[in-house]
Amino acid sequence: MIRLPDGAGGVREYLPRPARALVPVGGALTSRTVFSAAHVVADPYADTTPDGPAAVDWDATLAFRHHLWAQGLGVAEAMDTAQRGMGLDWAGAAELIRRSAAEAKAVGGRIACGVGTDQLAGPADLMVVRKAYEEQLALVEESGAQPILMASRALAAAAESPDDYLDTYTHLLRQAGEPVILHWLGPMFDPALDGYWGSADLDTATDTFLEVIAAHPDKVDGIKVSLLDAQREVDLRRRLPEGVRCYTGDDFHYPELIAGDEQGFSHALLGIFDPLGPLAAEAVRVLDTGDVKGFRAVMDPTVELSRHLFQAPTRFYKTGVVFLAWLAGHQEHFTMVGGLQSARSLPHLARAYELADGLGLFPDPELAESRMRSLLTVYGVSR
Repeated sequence: MIRLPDGAGGVREYLPRPARALVPVGGALTSRTVFSAAHVVADPYADTTPDGPAAVDWDATLAFRHHLWAQGLGVAEAMDTAQRGMGLDWAGAAELIRRSAAEAKAVGGRIACGVGTDQLAGPADLMVVRKAYEEQLALVEESGAQPILMASRALAAAAESPDDYLDTYTHLLRQAGEPVILHWLGPMFDPALDGYWGSADLDTATDTFLEVIAAHPDKVDGIKVSLLDAQREVDLRRRLPEGVRCYTGDDFHYPELIAGDEQGFSHALLGIFDPLGPLAAEAVRVLDTGDVKGFRAVMDPTVELSRHLFQAPTRFYKTGVVFLAWLAGHQEHFTMVGGLQSARSLPHLARAYELADGLGLFPDPELAESRMRSLLTVYGVSR
């Protein structure tokens, strides 16, 4: 029995559950392409400041990627889950891309990496933004990874019309050697991206987004949509050119979006699949057999945890993701680059522990309980 803070100034007792029976890892996933956006592990011994360069524990960071590949999942590298723009600067992201891409090549793991403009220190005009994108695109392609063209704060600040987005992305797609993934990240994940694609009206923005894709469908493998609006994603994927995939980035509605309907389905590129990796792979293997109900039976119970981790302010979901990685034994500490471990309250983390334990996410429940107890002690909660 463990005593957890209840969020109202009191404590409640919780009985951790026994270890969940592990499902043997199978072969490659076949019915859906699934990426987990992966977190980075900070170096807890580094003498850093919240606004200084990120200090990364490379061994633990890369070991976690191998954990995801072993489940049959792809890794979406250097995305917002890796704290791009929230603790991880471009120098750190570039090193992360190089190292992860080399590891992926060594084991035959699938990897796609974020291409942005975060090397820019301040306001920039459109030509400078384009050159920043080109620099990152070249590095990702040289590493052998698939590029993900991420939404850019600098472009959002510099663009004055939808045409500025059309011109920028058209140029980048022409530059790309292989098909890329386009990424539409909503302002709930990054407030600086409000009005992306040239309009705060999502219908107008969608038309511009689709115009980019329609002009170069051969250069677009797919789109990742992170708007937390299931119906909008369904409507958007039905308008995609043939052969262009929709990768759901909706951490609230992913079971029904991946399951799909009579007109299609979404693939996945999700931050929640960082802590849910083994369960997500298990569920998709069930879906590979055509068993939609079985898939939903595994995935639906995970939504409560995901909604909890991604509750507003949504951009701080990374704290819960890293916290669960610590409890699950994937890293030896709960420290984050930029000091972001302080971004969620103790009651929030306690509820995350409870929900994850209930799903059987911890390979060693006793270790998870012990680590939860140690955190409670730091906060002064009596056992």
